[in-house]
Amino acid sequence: MIKVIIGEKGTGKTKALLDSVNKALERDKGSVVFINNNKRHVLDLNYKIRMVDTSEFNISNYEELFGILCGIVSQNFDITNIFLDSITKIADGSEEDIEKFLDKTNALCEKFGIELLSTISMKDSDAGEGIKKYC
Repeated sequence: MIKVIIGEKGTGKTKALLDSVNKALERDKGSVVFINNNKRHVLDLNYKIRMVDTSEFNISNYEELFGILCGIVSQNFDITNIFLDSITKIADGSEEDIEKFLDKTNALCEKFGIELLSTISMKDSDAGEGIKKYC
């Protein structure tokens, strides 16, 4: 199952995400993964959280980001939570591309029993129904 936090820059999305990351580590017994496009939050996270810096992988679109998620899941079957900070900063694409990514990612997470929380920087009013259904 996936959930998305939508909001404009500076609305506290990342802070809410980081709080959720650390709570998931305390609450759940499996591995927790935090995916971001830089190493900025490395000191905000517990050392047990697997941090992935996507800037090291030259990701250009949502298909490639989905491939990274599949690779992470395939290498570790005890992942309980994945957190994606601002997917629009990691990959480029249209709103339709985001919707397709979310649908495929939701199917992946349901298949492997993973909870995924992501942030998207955009106005609530700009988000289509394909995105809002995950909010």
